[in-house]
Amino acid sequence: MKYADIIVDISHEDLDRTYQYLIPEELKERALLGVQVLVPFGKGNRQIKGYIIGLSDLPKWKEEAIKPITAIAEDTLMIESQLISLAGWMKDNFGSTMNEALKTVLPVKKTVKQKENRVIKAALSGEELQAVLEGEKKKNNKGRVRLLEELLKNPSLDYEWVKNTLNISLSTMKDLEKLGIIHREASVLYRNPVKQPSTVAKSVVLSPSQQEIADDFLKEYHEGIRKTYLLHGVTGSGKTEVYIKIIEEMIKEGKQVIVLIPEISLTYQTVMRFYQKFGDRVSIMNSKLSQGEKYDQYVRAKNGDIDIMIGPRSALFTPFQDLGLIIMDEEHEGSYKSENPPKYHARETAIERARLCGASVILGSATPSLESYKKALEGEYTLYRLSEREGERKMPVIWTVDLREELKARNKSIFSRKLQTLMEERLKRKEQIMLFINRRGYAGFVSCRSCGLVLKCPHCDISLTSHNNGKLVCHYCGYEEEFPDKCPSCGSKYIASFGTGTQKVEEMAKKEFPHARILRMDMDTTKKKGGHEEILSAFANGQADILVGTQMIVKGHDFPRVTLVGILAADLSLYAADFRASERTFQLLTQASGRAGRAELSGEVVIQTYQPEHHSIVYAGKGDYEEFYKREMLYRKLMSYPPASHIMAVLVVSKEEEKGSKASELLTKALKQWEEKEELMEYHVIGPAPARLSKANDIFRFCFYIKEDDYQRLMAAKDFLDGFYRFSDEFQGIAVQFDFDPMNSY
Repeated sequence: MKYADIIVDISHEDLDRTYQYLIPEELKERALLGVQVLVPFGKGNRQIKGYIIGLSDLPKWKEEAIKPITAIAEDTLMIESQLISLAGWMKDNFGSTMNEALKTVLPVKKTVKQKENRVIKAALSGEELQAVLEGEKKKNNKGRVRLLEELLKNPSLDYEWVKNTLNISLSTMKDLEKLGIIHREASVLYRNPVKQPSTVAKSVVLSPSQQEIADDFLKEYHEGIRKTYLLHGVTGSGKTEVYIKIIEEMIKEGKQVIVLIPEISLTYQTVMRFYQKFGDRVSIMNSKLSQGEKYDQYVRAKNGDIDIMIGPRSALFTPFQDLGLIIMDEEHEGSYKSENPPKYHARETAIERARLCGASVILGSATPSLESYKKALEGEYTLYRLSEREGERKMPVIWTVDLREELKARNKSIFSRKLQTLMEERLKRKEQIMLFINRRGYAGFVSCRSCGLVLKCPHCDISLTSHNNGKLVCHYCGYEEEFPDKCPSCGSKYIASFGTGTQKVEEMAKKEFPHARILRMDMDTTKKKGGHEEILSAFANGQADILVGTQMIVKGHDFPRVTLVGILAADLSLYAADFRASERTFQLLTQASGRAGRAELSGEVVIQTYQPEHHSIVYAGKGDYEEFYKREMLYRKLMSYPPASHIMAVLVVSKEEEKGSKASELLTKALKQWEEKEELMEYHVIGPAPARLSKANDIFRFCFYIKEDDYQRLMAAKDFLDGFYRFSDEFQGIAVQFDFDPMNSY
């Protein structure tokens, strides 16, 4: 490479402005992405520092006008260099522009007013101040007298109190300052989004199996071994206690730690466990923080004022100088995948960031993603297991209820007879109940309430989605058929799009159990800041008997008096138009079941379903992850879906429907021609077809998928398609996005 694109100031406003410099021959080997350099800048050629964010063989203007880089900066291992290198890796591996990647890893530096701690202090001794006071009294300067009298009582006063309560004007303060009687001081006051806890953490004694895991990890860390570990622990097995013990040791060694938690699980209850242990050396990052709070956490981390950052995937880019460990709890969660370019997954990105700075990674889950478990079984990750709950606590008893039998028994309530009986028992015993409505991934699938059949695409084994025009459509390949009048399997008339909501469940619960106190937790009831905490705290404090909610109620919460969990529609996520539907259903059912019986009281779970024989429901009922994994992997291998293979979604968006359709077809044809010209092995292409959301905000969306065993070959296809569309006139007004191993179908 002959030329380098360099940014000279890392702030949000300047990320779109790069300058091209010539790379001198002697610096070519060291001029890598992310490296800090010294360059001549402006007419006076003053030497300033910048970062290489792009490399090229082509000059952007006259070669004689391009200045050479002066030197590679010696302190090039600064945190910004690491993050820029990470941005470059994300651009290559997930498909985006360098600017999109940079804006993901670097803070949004918006103009945020700094909070300051301002004080007024006496600049004279007490005797000198008393003499000045007597003189001001004779002159009848009332304002000065009030201020000097207070300074004699207290030589340091809060500025706001002086201004507002004592009613002293700014001009009075300035005059006294010029005379050398007082001086004003200001220090930056960083916003801390974590409220001070009222209790101190109890010291936790680890069980032998927990201690063994902590000891093994720390032994390898001290030996200089840096790798990725998967902690597979059943719900309630004490994964957090293991994390805390390891973090404690890391901090003793002067290392910093990032703890990633899905946004939905980032609750007051979770954060407090860390805060009670580590105090104000902990901070959090999440979407509910103000811009000021977010930027202050970035600065505090960079200054070394905190050791632990807890947050969702964006916390991964915390600018710690001595990062030693990244923990990714609930690593199976789909929210770890970004929906905006670069469509990175936090798991792979965390492993790359750890590699860049010599840190280790711990992934934790009761229901690991198939991707992680496969790598653990193959030895790429080290597998740790916690197969029992802490103490003497037992796993809950799980009942699976066949809703087809309930229909035959003329029970048309959303509560099965078994669930109704158990709810009545709990309410009498003053124990708590959680009702979980499984709406995740619900996409208008069509099922028969009589026999349980779900209509699927004959080509993709993905459920068909109901559209308003009376058609059933596959959102992978475009196959469609008419909506049937009756079930093609049993002839029943009870065939329809399926769906129910939290409000309906709340109303039915009030009707069936009029004396029960009920709380509902969903997107509507948690819109305001602190909404999650308010509802969860009320439930934890015993202010309600029943909590109704979507998946947000089943994520990592610990309620000692919950002894019954009702899962009302296990099928809803099972038939989302997505190859991961079975995996997500198993994870949700297992996580929901894990909320029951987490303290001394034993728990029970009722899973209501039209498909009790489906493998995800059978193995969730047994709590058997290994058998579920084996069965699901057979399906993935058969259909060439991740993690048995890889898949890349290519999304084409256009304001004109015909143009968008033509562009998606042009891309698939170009890929075919490229294969033939380069004599490459053929790619397996599905589509193109209109996306599931085929039109949004008057923008038309088309997509196609490429299946491929070799990830490098998929990256090569991405690079070819990206170059083809960027340098072809046919794609004016067209945008193309790439998504590797997508978490949701398009």
